[in-house]
Amino acid sequence: QVQLVESGGGLVQAGGSLRLSCAASGHTFSTYAMGWFRQAPGKEREFVVAIKRSYINVITYYADSVKGRFTISRDSTKNLVYLQMNSLNPEDTAVYYCAAAPVATPQSMAVIPQGQIAGWGQGTQVTVSS
Repeated sequence: QVQLVESGGGLVQAGGSLRLSCAASGHTFSTYAMGWFRQAPGKEREFVVAIKRSYINVITYYADSVKGRFTISRDSTKNLVYLQMNSLNPEDTAVYYCAAAPVATPQSMAVIPQGQIAGWGQGTQVTVSS
């Protein structure tokens, strides 16, 4: 059973930075795509970014809204995934969820039905003040 635990959310001013962490267990970390989704008040949960190790390298895929500002990374030795968020703006305010899916590419995580996500974290609140 996939288990994910996020940490690192909080309150930050516009233009600031935060780093989220996700500790994963219960699945073969290297064979799953790992990612982050977010849900703002009154909106549906949306894809943010995903990462997947291929045979020769690590592949990432970002939503256009965060490209150039957010960076995902993973530490396979510790089963950790990180989301570095820079240049935050109030539109980034949301609950951020770590997710894991047994898909071949990080792009797949962006398009599969969310019911096919194998595991979700409990969520961590990120609030960006203007």
